[in-house]
Amino acid sequence: MTAITIRDVTDSTLESLKLKAARGGKSLQAYLLDLVTREAATPTLADMMARLDRETRTEVSTSDILSAIEDGRERR
Repeated sequence: MTAITIRDVTDSTLESLKLKAARGGKSLQAYLLDLVTREAATPTLADMMARLDRETRTEVSTSDILSAIEDGRERR
C-alpha cells in the first residue's frame, strides 16, 4: 500500500478533521482513508452523464412522441 503526505494543512483544518474523526469513533488516519476511498469511488458528473447516455438510448423520435401526445388528447 502507498502512503500519502499532505503538506500545508492549516491548524484549524487539522483540528476540524481530528474532531470529525473522534466523533465518528475513528483515528484521523482511518477517517481520512474512508474519506479518500469514498471520493475515489464516487463517479464524476461526466462519468454519470456518459453512463446515462449509454443506458437511455432509444429509437423513439420526436414525431413519435408528438403523435402519442396527440392520440392521448383525442381519447379524452
